[in-house]
Amino acid sequence: MNQEAFDMACKIIIDSCERENGIGTLGEKTVHAVLKQYLCPDRSCQEQKVSGFVADIRLSDQIIEIQTRGFDKLRRKLTAFLPLCPVTIVYPVPHIKYLRWVDPVTGRISAPRKSPRHGTVYQIIPELYKIKPFLTDPNLRFKIVLIDMEEYRMLDGWSRDKKKGSTKCDRIPSRLYDEIDIDFKESWLSLLPDGLPDPFTSADYKKAARVSQGCAGTALHILHYAGCLTRTGKKGNSYLYQRN
Repeated sequence: MNQEAFDMACKIIIDSCERENGIGTLGEKTVHAVLKQYLCPDRSCQEQKVSGFVADIRLSDQIIEIQTRGFDKLRRKLTAFLPLCPVTIVYPVPHIKYLRWVDPVTGRISAPRKSPRHGTVYQIIPELYKIKPFLTDPNLRFKIVLIDMEEYRMLDGWSRDKKKGSTKCDRIPSRLYDEIDIDFKESWLSLLPDGLPDPFTSADYKKAARVSQGCAGTALHILHYAGCLTRTGKKGNSYLYQRN
């Protein structure tokens, strides 16, 4: 993790956005652009054609794809890229988020309001399930990037205050909080929270990770599929899991 390099990437991209378009008009592209600048400032390696697709970053020894949501959209790319070289999927997660509202008529932007929720590594779990068949490929890697950011939303929703059903128009990074790399079987265990008994159930995972029951079940399904966990029996109707 390099905070200085991340700050420089933010400055370069955000200054350019403000000059050309103005904040809140880029359709959620700012996070993607900042991460691309942070991970590879060399523009000649960005947006490179590989096997009929455009890779976000093509280095001599790997491909980097930055995906803010919808891993299912990566299936065709992964099918083409993984036989060639290692592929790292970079997934940004809002760690601390400040919300700002944009009036679509006047252009007025509200003061930032801090969200009570903090982002965690577990937010990648539903996305991993969308590319489950690829998870055991030795060339597939992940980088979860926790970022403090401001989220801009248009006051165009259907509720009286125009907030419910509103359109998200951009997210502006402000600080790099952490990076978590998942590249080999042992690294998958970073998705296991501290405080789990041995063995444990999905209910234990839910409590330790502070996630929904559905998320806990999906996480254990993925970790078992990846070969990180073994099912050792049952406790009632729930499987018991043990680390490999």
